Amino acid sequence: QVQLVESGGGLVQAGGSLKLSCAASARTFSSYDMAWFRQAPGKEREFVAAISWSGRSTYHVDSVKGRFTISRDNAKNTVYLQMNSLKPEDTAVYSCAAARGSNSPPRIQRAYDYWGQGAQVTVSS
Repeated sequence: QVQLVESGGGLVQAGGSLKLSCAASARTFSSYDMAWFRQAPGKEREFVAAISWSGRSTYHVDSVKGRFTISRDNAKNTVYLQMNSLKPEDTAVYSCAAARGSNSPPRIQRAYDYWGQGAQVTVSS
Protein backbone atom coordinates (compact mmCIF):
# COMPACT_ATOMS: atom_id res chain seq x y z
CA GLN A 1 0.00 0.00 0.00
CA VAL A 2 1.25 3.46 -0.93
CA GLN A 3 -0.11 6.65 0.56
CA LEU A 4 0.38 9.87 -1.37
CA VAL A 5 -0.05 13.38 0.01
CA GLU A 6 0.10 16.46 -2.20
CA SER A 7 1.03 19.94 -1.04
CA GLY A 8 1.93 23.29 -2.55
CA GLY A 9 -1.32 24.20 -4.25
CA GLY A 10 -2.89 27.63 -3.99
CA LEU A 11 -4.00 30.79 -5.75
CA VAL A 12 -1.62 32.55 -8.12
CA GLN A 13 -1.89 35.21 -10.79
CA ALA A 14 -1.42 34.38 -14.44
CA GLY A 15 2.27 34.26 -15.28
CA GLY A 16 3.19 33.15 -11.78
CA SER A 17 4.71 29.94 -10.50
CA LEU A 18 3.88 27.16 -8.06
CA LYS A 19 5.68 23.99 -7.06
CA LEU A 20 3.61 20.97 -6.10
CA SER A 21 5.04 18.21 -3.94
CA CYS A 22 3.79 14.67 -3.46
CA ALA A 23 5.15 12.76 -0.49
CA ALA A 24 4.90 8.97 -0.60
CA SER A 25 4.78 6.56 2.31
CA ALA A 26 6.27 3.58 0.50
CA ARG A 27 9.71 2.41 1.55
CA THR A 28 10.05 1.18 -2.03
CA PHE A 29 9.19 4.57 -3.54
CA SER A 30 12.17 4.33 -5.90
CA SER A 31 10.55 1.33 -7.61
CA TYR A 32 7.43 3.28 -8.66
CA ASP A 33 6.78 5.35 -11.73
CA MET A 34 5.04 8.58 -10.73
CA ALA A 35 2.70 10.94 -12.52
CA TRP A 36 0.63 14.07 -12.15
CA PHE A 37 -2.92 14.33 -13.46
CA ARG A 38 -5.35 17.23 -13.23
CA GLN A 39 -9.09 17.72 -13.36
CA ALA A 40 -10.63 21.07 -14.18
CA PRO A 41 -14.23 21.87 -13.22
CA GLY A 42 -16.66 20.09 -15.53
CA LYS A 43 -13.90 18.24 -17.38
CA GLU A 44 -12.39 14.77 -17.40
CA ARG A 45 -9.18 14.13 -15.51
CA GLU A 46 -6.20 14.44 -17.83
CA PHE A 47 -2.55 13.42 -17.84
CA VAL A 48 -0.02 16.18 -17.13
CA ALA A 49 3.40 14.59 -16.63
CA ALA A 50 5.11 11.34 -15.68
CA ILE A 51 8.55 10.26 -14.52
CA SER A 52 10.12 6.83 -14.45
CA TRP A 53 11.21 5.12 -11.24
CA SER A 54 14.83 6.08 -11.98
CA GLY A 55 14.06 9.64 -13.02
CA ARG A 56 15.74 9.07 -16.38
CA SER A 57 12.52 9.28 -18.43
CA THR A 58 9.96 12.05 -18.26
CA TYR A 59 6.89 12.95 -20.31
CA HIS A 60 4.84 16.13 -20.36
CA VAL A 61 1.57 16.77 -22.14
CA ASP A 62 1.98 19.23 -25.00
CA SER A 63 -0.05 21.95 -23.30
CA VAL A 64 2.48 22.24 -20.46
CA LYS A 65 5.77 21.55 -22.26
CA GLY A 66 8.28 24.29 -21.61
CA ARG A 67 6.28 25.52 -18.60
CA PHE A 68 5.97 22.53 -16.23
CA THR A 69 8.71 20.15 -15.09
CA ILE A 70 8.27 16.88 -13.22
CA SER A 71 11.13 15.66 -11.03
CA ARG A 72 11.71 13.34 -8.10
CA ASP A 73 13.96 12.86 -5.11
CA ASN A 74 14.01 9.20 -4.17
CA ALA A 75 15.94 9.92 -0.98
CA LYS A 76 13.00 12.03 0.18
CA ASN A 77 10.23 9.81 -1.26
CA THR A 78 8.90 12.86 -3.06
CA VAL A 79 7.88 13.80 -6.58
CA TYR A 80 7.53 17.42 -7.67
CA LEU A 81 5.78 19.44 -10.34
CA GLN A 82 7.32 22.85 -10.97
CA MET A 83 4.77 25.01 -12.75
CA ASN A 84 5.88 28.26 -14.38
CA SER A 85 4.10 30.77 -16.62
CA LEU A 86 0.77 29.60 -15.26
CA LYS A 87 -2.37 30.31 -17.25
CA PRO A 88 -6.02 30.48 -16.12
CA GLU A 89 -6.65 27.26 -18.07
CA ASP A 90 -4.21 25.46 -15.74
CA THR A 91 -6.78 25.85 -12.93
CA ALA A 92 -7.60 22.36 -11.69
CA VAL A 93 -7.21 19.85 -8.90
CA TYR A 94 -3.80 18.24 -9.36
CA SER A 95 -3.29 14.66 -8.18
CA CYS A 96 -0.20 12.53 -8.04
CA ALA A 97 -0.29 8.82 -8.77
CA ALA A 98 2.02 5.82 -8.45
CA ALA A 99 2.45 2.74 -10.61
CA ARG A 100 4.83 -0.21 -10.42
CA GLY A 101 7.99 0.71 -12.25
CA SER A 102 8.38 -0.11 -15.93
CA ASN A 103 10.64 0.78 -18.80
CA SER A 104 8.37 3.67 -19.75
CA PRO A 105 6.16 5.52 -17.25
CA PRO A 106 2.52 5.20 -18.30
CA ARG A 107 0.40 8.14 -19.37
CA ILE A 108 -3.01 6.55 -18.83
CA GLN A 109 -4.97 6.66 -15.59
CA ARG A 110 -5.83 2.98 -15.36
CA ALA A 111 -2.14 2.08 -15.18
CA TYR A 112 -1.81 3.80 -11.82
CA ASP A 113 -2.64 1.92 -8.65
CA TYR A 114 -2.36 4.62 -6.00
CA TRP A 115 -3.64 8.18 -5.92
CA GLY A 116 -3.37 11.18 -3.67
CA GLN A 117 -6.30 13.33 -2.56
CA GLY A 118 -5.38 16.20 -4.81
CA ALA A 119 -4.30 19.82 -4.45
CA GLN A 120 -6.23 22.79 -5.79
CA VAL A 121 -4.40 25.14 -8.14
CA THR A 122 -6.23 28.30 -9.11
CA VAL A 123 -4.78 30.76 -11.61
CA SER A 124 -6.44 34.16 -11.80
CA SER A 125 -6.37 36.31 -14.92
